[in-house]
Amino acid sequence: MSTLPASILSHAKALPEGGVLSPKEFLHLGSRAAIDQALSRFTREGKLLRVARGTYVTPVSSRFGTRAPAPEKVVHALAAQNGEVVTPHGANAANALGLTQQVPIREVYLTSGRTRKLKLGRSEVTVKHAPRWMLALGSGQAGAAVRALAWMGPSHVHESLAALRRTLSPSEWRTLTSARAALPSWMARAIGEEALRG
Repeated sequence: MSTLPASILSHAKALPEGGVLSPKEFLHLGSRAAIDQALSRFTREGKLLRVARGTYVTPVSSRFGTRAPAPEKVVHALAAQNGEVVTPHGANAANALGLTQQVPIREVYLTSGRTRKLKLGRSEVTVKHAPRWMLALGSGQAGAAVRALAWMGPSHVHESLAALRRTLSPSEWRTLTSARAALPSWMARAIGEEALRG
């Protein structure tokens, strides 16, 4: 095996589960055409999985055979590579916070980057661009509360906030109430009203 394919494969194997490879990482070792050729050969042989255009991951081997890496690990590796903020979708947040019993069937994440679909084995993961206010509070409980409220919508905001007031820690509740200026008017108003109830 020439040095380029060997370097690509050893780099791929050294990555943690879900770690992503991009052809650009290997430009110092050969031409783009040679790199693309090696990556597509490894994909055909099952040594790599192509999850999106120009993005590859290493399949995970276990005693039960090989599988695609965990979607959240791939999504977070991509976010780190591109300098994006990525969080679970509002439906997941609403479920995790006990606002709904509905369990989302499709894997959807919100990102500060562009919308794209990732192919992981037989499943497809959607990484969807979200407005800045949805991601402003990060991945903590207050941030999850904002995404859950956005997903639940204005018609359920009051009962959702009453439930969140009971489940969020006092510091997370303060974080949520102090972020009102960055949120849509309907949500800011409802949070303010709930805070006034003391």
